[in-house]
Amino acid sequence: MTGYLPIAVMILIGAGLPLVAFGVSMLLAPRKPEPLKYTSYECGVEPTGGVRERFSIRYYVIAVLFVIFDVETIFLFPWAVRYRVLGWFGFVEMALFIGVLVLGYAYAWKKGALEWA
Repeated sequence: MTGYLPIAVMILIGAGLPLVAFGVSMLLAPRKPEPLKYTSYECGVEPTGGVRERFSIRYYVIAVLFVIFDVETIFLFPWAVRYRVLGWFGFVEMALFIGVLVLGYAYAWKKGALEWA
């Protein structure tokens, strides 16, 4: 039972710290809502249109494709670190992996998913 004490303490700290932070911010935060505060903010540019405008589905498709390809390329780093240990087996596996990535990229390009406008 004593072996679980550090785990219980970490769980309490992990759950308690955000609760304390939210509580302190609620006590100290100013409560004066202003109309300017509720307008959309676009990098210092004067906002045009409403806050609840719809975005084109292409925006989300490109975002998801970026995340997918970005996360998949993260797998290249451990392979590069252990390249000499893995030998030809690792090289062939990574070549297949990159081949699948290239096929997915070519498919997305052919379907026009990478066209912004």
